Amino acid sequence: MAVLSSPGVGSGLDINGLVEKLVAAERAPQQAQIARAQTSTVTTISALGTLKGALGSFQTALSPLSTLSSITSRSATSSDPDIFTASASSDAAPGSYDIEVLSVASAHQISSRGFLNGSAHVVGTGTLTIGVGTSSFQIAIPDTANTLAGIRDAINSATGNDNLVRATIVNGTDGSHLVLSGQATGAANTISIAAAGGDGGLAPLAFTTGVTNQYTQPRVAADSQVRIAGSLQNSSSATITNAIDGVTLNLLGADVGVTHRLTIANDTAAVTGRIKKFVDEFNSLGRQFVNLRGYDPATKRAGPLLGDSFLRAVESEVRGKLTDRVSGLTGNYQSLAGIGITTSKDGTLTLDDTKLQAALTADFSGVAAIFGSGNGVAARLTAVITPRLATDAELDVRSKRLNEKSIALQKDLASLDVRMARVETRYRAQFNALDSLLSRLQSSSTFLTQQLDSISKISLDK
Repeated sequence: MAVLSSPGVGSGLDINGLVEKLVAAERAPQQAQIARAQTSTVTTISALGTLKGALGSFQTALSPLSTLSSITSRSATSSDPDIFTASASSDAAPGSYDIEVLSVASAHQISSRGFLNGSAHVVGTGTLTIGVGTSSFQIAIPDTANTLAGIRDAINSATGNDNLVRATIVNGTDGSHLVLSGQATGAANTISIAAAGGDGGLAPLAFTTGVTNQYTQPRVAADSQVRIAGSLQNSSSATITNAIDGVTLNLLGADVGVTHRLTIANDTAAVTGRIKKFVDEFNSLGRQFVNLRGYDPATKRAGPLLGDSFLRAVESEVRGKLTDRVSGLTGNYQSLAGIGITTSKDGTLTLDDTKLQAALTADFSGVAAIFGSGNGVAARLTAVITPRLATDAELDVRSKRLNEKSIALQKDLASLDVRMARVETRYRAQFNALDSLLSRLQSSSTFLTQQLDSISKISLDK
């Protein structure tokens, strides 16, 4: 049975209020200390996360500039993209080529004679051996799969048919046709079908060197054939990679007797975009450095990493590698300033696009070397930043330790709650005891007063 109690009723003491104030007074300094530590920890975790994100974005901007092969990209332009397209690596030499596409590689496709009863037409039983180029597989056709549809399904699900051929049924006015489509292009990948055994009903599906009249060939197996700068080149696919160093041709259509122009050039637009991205990301990183370590005297607000030695080291390295001269270069372009990238008073970079375009036009390789050579700006900065972002590097380890500290502080706060609950219980017990004592004293006082009053009245009566 629950016992109702009202602390302090007997003595008039405000026990609840007293206990709450005493517990709050004891809790306050410890809770404030934990709160300050937690705020500092969370703020530092967030600041390190911001720094890591800014370094990561800058690293991404550096990646396409950090090696000569990545920065010296080439553009490949076709005069007729409906006939062919192309791509070029840094190994491709700038120049132009006359190209005539004589044929585009195709995969073999054959269509059987029409079967009047459609896909349910009973063809027969036996064994089909289907070959595509130098590969082949066999299919046993039992009574349960002797229809045109059953044979189609058996071909497609055959164990040896590793994407060699696909079978379908095409319906026409003359009946249903079994159509086999090879999946590999090239003249060598012709389809063959041999029928044997069973009830002999599979014979109309045979397609071999000596028996071809039972099928039409909607598409023959053919190689690509292209004439490049007067030289003939064959390929089993529509992609040609070994004709021009560093160039991949993708053939889309034949145009016999007509030449089209392929132009390989320095991709100045792509390089310009990468350099602009580099400048933007460096300035963004620089702003984060200032925000994290700065101090505003007007508001008296300090950055979360003010005075942090790790931040100072990272910023010093990044700015140092940016401004150091690129050694080993010759020619007119040997520094960022020479191609229009200068440092402002506030530490940000400014890009003169006109000067950059002039440099790229005059000496594309020289501009590339400023960034991507072994001692180039992007290569040096990459060597500084990449280790900083590695797993178990100082930035990662420090973040992990702070997260562990934050968890520990949360546990400290929970422990404080438990301790304060015990303190509250102790205080209540003490004040309840005091309340009882005061109540008894008050009762005794009232009794004594009554007795004294009675004695006084007796004396008066006499």
